Amino acid sequence: MSGLGLVLHPTRDVTEVVGIIERWATRHHKTLMVREEDQHRVPSFVETMPADEVAIRADALISIGGDGTMLGALRSAVRDPKPVLGVHLGRLGFLVEIEPPELPEALSRLLSKDFTIESHACLECDVCGDDIVAFNDIALVRQPGSGFVNLTLAIDGQQYGYYRSDAVVVSTPIGSTAYSYAAGGPLVSPAADSVVITPSAPMAGISRSVVLSPDEKIRLELQPESSAVVVEMDGLVFRDAATEGAVDISYRRNAGLVVRLDPLRYQERNQLKMSLLDLPFLPDQLSELLPKELLRRTQQQLPPPC
Repeated sequence: MSGLGLVLHPTRDVTEVVGIIERWATRHHKTLMVREEDQHRVPSFVETMPADEVAIRADALISIGGDGTMLGALRSAVRDPKPVLGVHLGRLGFLVEIEPPELPEALSRLLSKDFTIESHACLECDVCGDDIVAFNDIALVRQPGSGFVNLTLAIDGQQYGYYRSDAVVVSTPIGSTAYSYAAGGPLVSPAADSVVITPSAPMAGISRSVVLSPDEKIRLELQPESSAVVVEMDGLVFRDAATEGAVDISYRRNAGLVVRLDPLRYQERNQLKMSLLDLPFLPDQLSELLPKELLRRTQQQLPPPC
């Protein structure tokens, strides 16, 4: 391994974490790379280059942030998947595994190839002729105040039904814990190969989640009576006012490679995080109820109050 690409959270202060990585890289004579837009956020020691070159030239990527940053790192390397190590700077985080103090050991294990790879699928989407990929989900969401999303669903070319709802979310197994889950969809094991389609606040038509085979081709087509639709990819707006057209979606296996150093501990943490999401308490209330030892382990991971 000769070079590491850094993928930074767009707004959080990453100075401390980048400093840890820089000191490690200096000791081990490794090159660090970052996209040109982030040049002002890293030391001069770090090479800068166009964003699309970082994933091509790096042997592995270090994602510094939360799940959104991790998803961006995976998308950047989708054409030539590279191992991605996630460093946690977010509030909750289901994909990231490493806390900043654990970084030096984690980087050394990355160098010695003492890790396992967790393979992730993505959704390859044709949005009215534009190609995009999503590792969590693609969502078609109504513009506020403009009525409902009206879509028809076809699977392998056969009409299946229609949706009239606030949104329709198509997710991968790892995306099942995100928007789809919030809309009432099922939790799907990350080891499963499947696609979940979940309507949010359905008014008519298909009102429950549909779980499909990864080999089935999905087509969602806007109907003339639909409101203008926002198309989101992994929570990012891709198109903000679609009024016609269709989205074709297929499932691609092994599109992303996530580094896992302690898979069992990672799964236990995620089980705890999921249980916290379902508790109807504010963080301050939880601090009075949780055992002190458990509180110390989770107080940095509690979701913020609405």
